[in-house]
Amino acid sequence: MRRRGFWRLMDDEFGAAYARWLERDHVLGALGNRSALEAIESGIKPREAWLALCVDMDVPVERRLGKELREHRKRG
Repeated sequence: MRRRGFWRLMDDEFGAAYARWLERDHVLGALGNRSALEAIESGIKPREAWLALCVDMDVPVERRLGKELREHRKRG
């Protein structure tokens, strides 16, 4: 996953404004007590940051793929 994919997932799940706050200010123990932004900037892969946020924010597994993939699965 690239950074653009991370943002798409964040916006889909949390909305743009809250996603920005989460990435910048929400501290994640799974990422060494850093925000997702700090972790990504230090070399953590965006996918790892996304999954850590999902766990911390109790995002159900079925919503972790993003809106587009969820809708595709419903149709398929």
